[in-house]
Amino acid sequence: MMLGFCIVSALAESCPRDSVRVGTVCVDKYEASVWSIPVTKESLIKKVKRGKATLGDLLDGGAVQHGCGSLPYNHVPFPSTFPETGNWTAPLYAASVPGVKPTACITWFQARQACALADKRLLTNDEWQTAAASTPDLGTDNGSTQCNVTDEGDANEPANTGACPACVSAWGVFDLVGNVWEWVADWIQGDTNPWAPLTNGTTSTTYGDDLMSGTNPAQTQGNGQNFPAALERGGSFRYGNGTDSGVFALSAAQAPSASFVDLGFRCGR
Repeated sequence: MMLGFCIVSALAESCPRDSVRVGTVCVDKYEASVWSIPVTKESLIKKVKRGKATLGDLLDGGAVQHGCGSLPYNHVPFPSTFPETGNWTAPLYAASVPGVKPTACITWFQARQACALADKRLLTNDEWQTAAASTPDLGTDNGSTQCNVTDEGDANEPANTGACPACVSAWGVFDLVGNVWEWVADWIQGDTNPWAPLTNGTTSTTYGDDLMSGTNPAQTQGNGQNFPAALERGGSFRYGNGTDSGVFALSAAQAPSASFVDLGFRCGR
């Protein structure tokens, strides 16, 4: 019995402190923030890659957060050396730290590279779904402790990472419902229905009224041109998402080259 306990304890402790173990995957506790780090700060870069860097470490080391340049973020826009295509010539690094606005205005290509440069990766759709288990999905929020779905009491902006203590999954992952949509690794083609057997726009007593949105590949204009689409999960603070946000909220409506003020990502390893 003692040996079995030791094995379980070792597995639980094998993830870096910026993440928690969900099955066999280390899932970042917090929505990603993306940072440029001076090349001379080799020890800080190593800390980020090992999942040990704190917000204080980043700021003390001269790191700069990138993302949306406008209010309420005030992040530095992505440089030409880290373009929307992800074909970077100077690295940026994804970190999982509490206390910052999550990085948004980022394409799937950039998010994928920022994770990889931090020795991580985007979660798959099924890994994200597993990590989200039991995150409270009230459809409203109180503007402080509950998941930020913007229905009541709070400003129409994302909360700082980890600032809503009641918005945490059974595994210990924060902000999976609302705040910002999160890119996951999966792409789909126009003939694929990721929410089968449900159809676009339907709800059920089992899965609630979370948004399950896709585009019509038969369209020749607008969203029909967005295939292949990269999946987004969880919902956001915008457009009064409210009940649209949730552990089953899924959007297959955007190409991986899209970027929005309420679309971010999360890494794992």
